[in-house]
Amino acid sequence: MIAKREIRNYIQSTKVWAGKYRNSHNLLHWHYDCELIYVDNGSIDVNCEKRTHRLKQGDALFVDSGQVHFQRARDRETVLTLIIFDYGIVKPYLGDVRLLSPKLSGDYEIPAAYAKLRSILLGKQEFYGAEAASEVLRLMVRIFRGEPLTSRRETDTSKTFKRLLEDVGENCSDYTFDGAAAFMNMSDAYFSRYFHAATGITFSQYLNFARTMQAVKLLHAGEDLITDVSEKCGFGTVRNFNRIFKELTGYTPKTLPADFTLDEKFLYPSEESFNPTLYDCELIESAD
Repeated sequence: MIAKREIRNYIQSTKVWAGKYRNSHNLLHWHYDCELIYVDNGSIDVNCEKRTHRLKQGDALFVDSGQVHFQRARDRETVLTLIIFDYGIVKPYLGDVRLLSPKLSGDYEIPAAYAKLRSILLGKQEFYGAEAASEVLRLMVRIFRGEPLTSRRETDTSKTFKRLLEDVGENCSDYTFDGAAAFMNMSDAYFSRYFHAATGITFSQYLNFARTMQAVKLLHAGEDLITDVSEKCGFGTVRNFNRIFKELTGYTPKTLPADFTLDEKFLYPSEESFNPTLYDCELIESAD
């Protein structure tokens, strides 16, 4: 679960995307775009900026630009409506404010707004990008008028935390818990609590995943010697490498399938049985 900044590729001149997912699970990440989540069916846990919000059918949550988040559907039939758009659409009007809580308390007729946006994006009439942006702006004005607000100012701690997550992903073989705590300028105990609140996992679990992901890449690239892979990824011993690798992938390094990718499976406790079919995330509708 390597936290990273996600870059959204919009179609042509549009700065808006709309679609529906079933059984949505995604990795710890952030983006400069904004994301509006609405639960059509089922329930889901969304962790946004160190707090987990449980959403059920009819609930909605707004992920603002730059906020670190991830989500886990609570059952396979959970269906989400997503509206993702460029922050530039609302930036001139929102100024220095953001929502006090990502979870929305009011009813803003999001399904109707989604249906209209989808019609605009699929219709692709002249100036449809501008029309879609206008619909998003109207929706967000209603939301920001109806919800409690607070200052948008991002703390230095939040900025440093994002840098740490990316740095661990790129240099995982050299990292230790003490080094990460020092990077954040926190005591060990405080850093441990802060990291778990922000990600839902321990730093050790995150680091093991980062190292395993790097090991998967090396194995796919043709690195044959297990001892070399273990050393390059910072596992310390081959025995430790084999144990963690099997725990997180379901395979030994020598039996790893050529098309294997390491993703949402790590979002679940390692003591649970490994069953990849539980974690299938399906795009069931899109306005592309």
